[in-house]
Amino acid sequence: MALIAMTLAFACVSAFADTPAVRAWLDRDTIQVGETVTLNVEAQAGVGTQPDFSALKQDFNLLGTQSSQQISIVNGVSQSKTLWAVGLEPKHEGRVEIPSFAVGKATTAPLQLTVLAQQARAQGKAGDDVFLETSAEPLAPYVQQQVRYTVKLYYAFDLTDGNLNEPQADGVAVQRLGQDKSYIATIGARRYHVVERHYALTPERSGIVEVPALLFRGNALDAGDPTGFFSRGRAVGARSEAVQLNVKPRPAEWTDPTWLPAASLLLKDEGELPGEVRVGDPVTRTIRLQAQGLGYEQLPELALSAPAGAEIYPDKTDTRTRDDGEWLYGERVRKFAFVPNRPGTLTVPGLKVRWWNTAQDRAETAELPPRTITVLPAAAGAPSSAPAAGQVPAAPERATPAPAAAPGPALPSRQASTWPWRMLSALGFGLWLLTLALWWWSRRRASPTTAAPVPSNDASAQRAQFLRSCSLGEFAGAERALIAWARRERPDVRNLGELASRLEPGAQREALADLQRVRYAGGSTQGLAMRLQTAFKSGLAWADRPVRRPREVALPALYPERE
Repeated sequence: MALIAMTLAFACVSAFADTPAVRAWLDRDTIQVGETVTLNVEAQAGVGTQPDFSALKQDFNLLGTQSSQQISIVNGVSQSKTLWAVGLEPKHEGRVEIPSFAVGKATTAPLQLTVLAQQARAQGKAGDDVFLETSAEPLAPYVQQQVRYTVKLYYAFDLTDGNLNEPQADGVAVQRLGQDKSYIATIGARRYHVVERHYALTPERSGIVEVPALLFRGNALDAGDPTGFFSRGRAVGARSEAVQLNVKPRPAEWTDPTWLPAASLLLKDEGELPGEVRVGDPVTRTIRLQAQGLGYEQLPELALSAPAGAEIYPDKTDTRTRDDGEWLYGERVRKFAFVPNRPGTLTVPGLKVRWWNTAQDRAETAELPPRTITVLPAAAGAPSSAPAAGQVPAAPERATPAPAAAPGPALPSRQASTWPWRMLSALGFGLWLLTLALWWWSRRRASPTTAAPVPSNDASAQRAQFLRSCSLGEFAGAERALIAWARRERPDVRNLGELASRLEPGAQREALADLQRVRYAGGSTQGLAMRLQTAFKSGLAWADRPVRRPREVALPALYPERE
């Protein structure tokens, strides 16, 4: 028990050693003079006490420090962390370095903060209690190009409630990005609370488009009202300026049917293609298309043509649109399974996507080149040795009695006397053949399961469907195809559990256990398709292969004493 406890203790120590003991980060890496930023320092429990932040006074005004603790339990092991948050106000513009801090024996990495000059604000002035500031970039976009629209609400007192309406305009699609940011800014001699919000505006037609002014309505606490804590306070409001966009049409040189104005575009393969495969083995090409500044609805459908010597099976496209707080990122991912049907060379087709680079204001083309794969002949299947259905084994060759002669003169009395014996011999031989046929037929009805397995060619369709489903990641279809394949050889197999019990111990049983965990226990699918393809590529490894019985004679020996 002591040895086990020491082992667990060392395992916990090594697990914590993989996690940094101390780390530091800023909630924003770019601010303006007069705004505030928060420096966060996080350390594991027991590493050390609060670091010394006095080195920051040279470039910042320290606005106070807050600390908190967090306890988490993972796999029965508790872990505690301490977080210190320091409010900073820069004293000057420029690139300011946040130095390293020592917490016990550990140190944080240095950080960089960009402080921009304070911009003039025509929409608000020093002394105003509340005002709105809006900006749009770019002001002259192309049609369907993303415009980054930013709203900042400044207020110099505590608000009890408030409502800021959303931007909207005819012919413009609006989508809110990320979460609101809150910080402190100083304008003139007055300090303001700031709420910053970002939107993606997508103009759908060219020409002059105006985004109307935004309105804010709220209530603020009145310091001169002794009952202000229990009342809604006085009403306050603010109005921004309207923003005008000069939307440009598509460039005259653009002739493609799909218009893709993006800040950047990525077209790539997910994974590597094999150098060689065999006939019937699927080859999967997974393609990802991602554009910065576009939603997935604006991206073209990914399509490939069937190459010579192979069939193509495209999967359903996976789509999504995400954002990082400032940009939209549209994505399309699609899998294509190619099944070669003849040996030789297979050329997996490539793909080209033409797009307009809004940063460089020019047309560009993203391209995936074709790939060449060597296709080997299919692996030789088991030779077929079972007789065709309904086929009766041939009887040993015997002399056939001569046909009866045509009517003629009467035979001599010697031949007439042997005629009945010949008839009786022929009748007995016929009865013997009939007995042999009936015995063979009864043996087939009595033991139908002792026949040799159906030739592997009959299961080729199920095998190909199984491998194709694995390559596409469709594990429900792979399970159905595998059961159908197994029933071709063992008709009494009904599910994965019965199939696993009938297979030899080894890779196939382990792969089936992983498939059952994915299908019915929410297991991980990482690498499962490759494991299934590798395990079952050469066929089913049955543990109960039929034993060839010695052939039984049709009739008992006529003279057993001579055997």
